[in-house]
Amino acid sequence: MTTAFVLGGGGLLGAHEVGMLRALADAGIRPDLVVGTSIGAMNGVIVAADPLSGAQRLSRMWQGEELRLAFSEKLWGRAVRLVRSGTHLHSMEPLGRLLSAILPGPSFSDLALPFACVAASIEGASARWFSSGPVVPAVMASCAVPGLLPPVEIDGSHYFDGGLVDSIPVGRAVALGASVVYVLQVGRIESPLTVPRRPWEVGLVAFEIARRHRFHEEMSALPSSVRVHVLPTGGDRLPPGRAQFRYRDQTRVALSIERAYTATASYLAALARN
Repeated sequence: MTTAFVLGGGGLLGAHEVGMLRALADAGIRPDLVVGTSIGAMNGVIVAADPLSGAQRLSRMWQGEELRLAFSEKLWGRAVRLVRSGTHLHSMEPLGRLLSAILPGPSFSDLALPFACVAASIEGASARWFSSGPVVPAVMASCAVPGLLPPVEIDGSHYFDGGLVDSIPVGRAVALGASVVYVLQVGRIESPLTVPRRPWEVGLVAFEIARRHRFHEEMSALPSSVRVHVLPTGGDRLPPGRAQFRYRDQTRVALSIERAYTATASYLAALARN
């Protein structure tokens, strides 16, 4: 039996995954492999690096200053960067330094567990999976949200956020041999969609339809021998309207972690009884 943790994308909503990881650790559930996309790639690589205490490391990181500093530029600095680049608000360098300081070495082979993450190839207009070679550039590519961060260049090709091509990569975990999959999602698939009424809502709803459709298609195509557990977030749904764009607002991080921890711990306890 091969157990996989699949960590989806969702920006600051990735705090839910930290609570889920804590609950899994407390229940004694350890992965044999980890698959992630976008913020799930960042969370996932830290678990793959240290499966025993990665959840605690992430909890400190999310509730401390490290992650905030990756997006700490003032409004004027962001404005200057946008004017100079024409494409993005933030530099990738702080995130790269953060990952380099945390991870045990520069390569996927330095991780304790097999790990794979996905990014969206700009030139190829396709998904590119990374599971070997330099790990920090691969994770940064998977996290490169268009408009916020620049595309990441790897071997002459350029990449954007992996959530554009596979936001909850269950199928990849199964292709890598997983027979039991724990899906750590951020609440998007739990939040009902409504007809958009503002210009900025149109793109959000269209993207959500595409990402959820792929997830449901992958789920319906799984072999009957594969057991999938979609872990609950504890009811912390997507914020309405423009609140979804507040990617630097960490006021709800601790609450999201605790809600997801409590809900997942209850789910796992019920699973153990049955």
